[in-house]
Amino acid sequence: MARKLIIDLDPGIGDAVAAVLAMLDPDLDVLALTATAGAVSGKIATRNLHAIVAQVDPPKWPRIGSAPAPEAPGWQTPECATFLAPLNGPTGLGDVEIFSPELHHRHESPKVLVDLVRAHPHQVHLLTLGPLTNVAAACDRAPEFLELLGGFVCLGGSISAGGDITAAAETNFFLDPDAAQSVFRSPEAKTLVPLDVANTTVITYENFNRLSVGHSPATAFLKQLLPFYFRAHHQFLAMEGVWLREVVALAAIARPDLFRLQPMQVDVEIRGDLTRGATVCERRPQFSDRSNTAVAVEADPQGVIDYLTLLLR
Repeated sequence: MARKLIIDLDPGIGDAVAAVLAMLDPDLDVLALTATAGAVSGKIATRNLHAIVAQVDPPKWPRIGSAPAPEAPGWQTPECATFLAPLNGPTGLGDVEIFSPELHHRHESPKVLVDLVRAHPHQVHLLTLGPLTNVAAACDRAPEFLELLGGFVCLGGSISAGGDITAAAETNFFLDPDAAQSVFRSPEAKTLVPLDVANTTVITYENFNRLSVGHSPATAFLKQLLPFYFRAHHQFLAMEGVWLREVVALAAIARPDLFRLQPMQVDVEIRGDLTRGATVCERRPQFSDRSNTAVAVEADPQGVIDYLTLLLR
């Protein structure tokens, strides 16, 4: 039976690729894609989700949650403008032209999250690829929300690798550190995929050329989307390839055998000019009984690439 999945995301090219793959994976039943502000504004994130689903046109369309106001508090910071905008382009989806009708009946993401998890208690896996704004709001709406999940994988934070948007902080935690702190201080089980592991998988030009031979709508969409991402990674990060961190996080749900996990107590700093959004992990052995998170500490990069390749054949 396919695993029920909700993806909460702020698309973003990497998020878009992960959403496409999830809709293609026959072992996943994508119940919903819920938009949050992060790499782009909430309004653009919502519009991008509709455009992504329309491009792929899967046999079963997931529900789409609209990003609620207010925006994630950090998405308009100078750090966001100088790091995220150049990598994703003005629309969030590179130079792909987006055509999506204006919605008249919006369903806000936190409500969609709560409704679906209540409808399928202990069956739904949640994957978060953006700030945890919607998850915190869902917990406020329904305190039992996290307890009702069948699994929870979060792309975010950094254990030893340092930050990406700042020297200390990973983007998703930086953009809404209060939400991240509230979620990670909860006792419910969760899995964290930090930068240390998410950055180990790099898609090269050679990988992309092998992937771009198909003629499906999904492949055609990715062939429009990824060239901008390659150019941006080369120009701004001096990389001859691209990170697809979001695909790594998706693989943590779809192919958990590719990962080694370690229990840790994880917290998030919410203040400090230099440390806002920094991940704080308790790794002293005498406090190992205080763990609240299973942290991915090792992944099989080739296995992740093989997973992506299999879905796009």
